[in-house]
Amino acid sequence: MIEMSSKTVTGPVIRLHPADNVVIARIDVAIGTPVPSEDFVCRSQVTAGYKIAARSIRKGEPIRKYNVVIGFAATDIAAGTMVHSHNVEFREFDRDYAFGAEYRPVEMVPEDERGTFQGIVRENGEVATRNYIGVLSTVNCSATVVHKIAEWFTPERLADYPNVDGVVAFSHSIGCGMEMSGEPMALLRRTMAGYARHPNLAAALIVGLGCERNQLSGLMDQEDLKADSRLHTFIMQENGGTRRTIEAGVAAVQALLPQANRVKRTTVSASHLKIGLQCGGSDGFSSITANPSLGAAMDLLVRHGGTAILSETPEIYGVEHTLTRRAVSREVGEKLVERIRWWKDEYSVGRDVQINGQVSPGNQVGGLANIFEKSIGSSMKGGTGPLMEVYRYADPVRKHGLVFMDTPGFDPVSATGQIAGGANLIAFTTGRGSMFGAKPVPSLKLATNTPMYKRLTEDMDLNCGGILDGVASIESTGREIFDALLAAASGERTKSEMLGLGDHEFVPWQIGIMS
Repeated sequence: MIEMSSKTVTGPVIRLHPADNVVIARIDVAIGTPVPSEDFVCRSQVTAGYKIAARSIRKGEPIRKYNVVIGFAATDIAAGTMVHSHNVEFREFDRDYAFGAEYRPVEMVPEDERGTFQGIVRENGEVATRNYIGVLSTVNCSATVVHKIAEWFTPERLADYPNVDGVVAFSHSIGCGMEMSGEPMALLRRTMAGYARHPNLAAALIVGLGCERNQLSGLMDQEDLKADSRLHTFIMQENGGTRRTIEAGVAAVQALLPQANRVKRTTVSASHLKIGLQCGGSDGFSSITANPSLGAAMDLLVRHGGTAILSETPEIYGVEHTLTRRAVSREVGEKLVERIRWWKDEYSVGRDVQINGQVSPGNQVGGLANIFEKSIGSSMKGGTGPLMEVYRYADPVRKHGLVFMDTPGFDPVSATGQIAGGANLIAFTTGRGSMFGAKPVPSLKLATNTPMYKRLTEDMDLNCGGILDGVASIESTGREIFDALLAAASGERTKSEMLGLGDHEFVPWQIGIMS
């Protein structure tokens, strides 16, 4: 299990584990700077967030951070030297999955003492954090129509419906020219159905062209969707074309608005929260501040009965054994390993993608040498509790506690799967600064460091950099995040909502071939 001390951080470098042979520069460290706590003098100009050799490291020796192997020394590295991709070799190494060996049940908070938020309870008992009407396209050919329907409902036209958060279009670039059966089509359909059923939608419209491979009838049959007062369907070729379908869609939404506006928020348990966990634009501080703090918040949420959805399969690669060891059963642990092997052995063979070692330029500049190092921080978002289940992309998430959903690391695609699975809020950590929102759920963005938070304050909801500044701890920041999540779930607008983000972040995972 990877854990970060809850103590505040001081001094020029940060030691993460007694067994580590690298430390992290808390601030920019100049050549010749003595580091008495580690008994070396810095031999490199080291940017904040980068690694420094704490002792001499021989060529071929594992590089350890949080006592986890993140690579191997590509050359002899003297104490005080910066350690990064130029002198770290990425290669596979054996890991002991030890399924369930470290499983410990969660000590739950008594129900009458659990946190609460002001949620919207739907007729089926599910709880919403927002109240939208959604307009979905079956295929890219109906994308313009669904956007035109949604765009008609300007703030002025919605002024008489203050309890409706908006009308939002969910279009995508596929639905035709793709496999007609099998997992690629099944994935697209369960993603669309997950949105159509999402509690954050008071009602939904689905618009098809008519001749596409993702036939509306096939979608409805596969996902057991029924047209009713809450779900309306349109086929452009049968409805008179573009203009008439837009007019019919606008009229349908107008008829739905009065009922959608009748909702009221009531006090509900935090156990109804399902948080999709994301990180983007990560840096060397992600595993020291924002990610472990979010993990501390998720440990709290799970104790209060809620659900944390960890995802981004390529970004747990190299530390997946820390999750399998905490799995509730061997079966759950093996599901996770099977997903990793699919990525490595089938999906990404020979491709220049991060699960094969190479992280993004922004991650590199932020101090992360490879995917093993990035995965340390990424996995921390889920906290330290037991792994209760592993889901396919966009599968309905029904287990409470920490769960995992197989998704790519690309944030819009990953978050789309989580939301389709039922996430009613997204918590997003970033070190470089990610501009993200995801209707129909609020997204809370957590900054890893104070300089970036101050530079991008219009986009960042909460600063975790106080841990580096020596004025906060992981425990206190985790509690702050937990409280902020409850406030956002209760209707408090996040920075991404204030900026109007989220209209173009519906991006189903495209895993098949195009023809």
